[in-house]
Amino acid sequence: MTDVLLVEDDPLLREATQLSLERYGFQVRTASDGRAGLAEFLARAPDIAVLDVMLPHLDGVSLVRRMRAGGAGSAGSQLPVLMVSARTDPVDVVIGLEAGADDYLTKPYDIPVLVARIRAALRRTTDYSRSVPEEETTLLRFGDVTVDTASMEVRRHGLLVDLTPTERKLVLEFADQPGVTLSRATLLERVWDYAGGGDHRVLDAHVQRLRAKIGRDRIVTVRGFGYRLVP
Repeated sequence: MTDVLLVEDDPLLREATQLSLERYGFQVRTASDGRAGLAEFLARAPDIAVLDVMLPHLDGVSLVRRMRAGGAGSAGSQLPVLMVSARTDPVDVVIGLEAGADDYLTKPYDIPVLVARIRAALRRTTDYSRSVPEEETTLLRFGDVTVDTASMEVRRHGLLVDLTPTERKLVLEFADQPGVTLSRATLLERVWDYAGGGDHRVLDAHVQRLRAKIGRDRIVTVRGFGYRLVP
């Protein structure tokens, strides 16, 4: 069973969400504040974390940063994180995403939507973890950046770049069509399973994080449309 860590300080919402997710077949552990959530994560890393932003003792943004700490290969490095919040201000959303969240939902949310987002995040992690024979490896080179489309490893100056599964999926979409401008709607659908488009802030925040890791001049913004990888 998929192990979900749910960190939510509202007891009614926490219980209702836990029961609903369990009916969908998930195994759910809960915590009522950020410190308790961190303790649960350190005791046993879940398959995915669903974090409220406004948490006592340790807020959701600080919590996801603590979970991400540890570098490449750590449990937190590869953990899919979905943040939920009643706050819809663009600044709050971007801060959460730039801290390391893969996606976010605003409250109130429908459980089927939450389940769909969880499953989409898990699929991205599964894609990253898949095993591919060494002879099938395809290595693409873009200046000082290399992308192994089989192992899904990204290196810069020969050094492994620490990317989350979502960031890896995003860079693979760019590497698959170097020099081609990909619309925001296309990237949101392919990476996040946002059929029919979605919130561009999710994509824009991830592109900024990716630029910081592989080079700011490597991904070009096509204003009003989308992005392209410089071949």
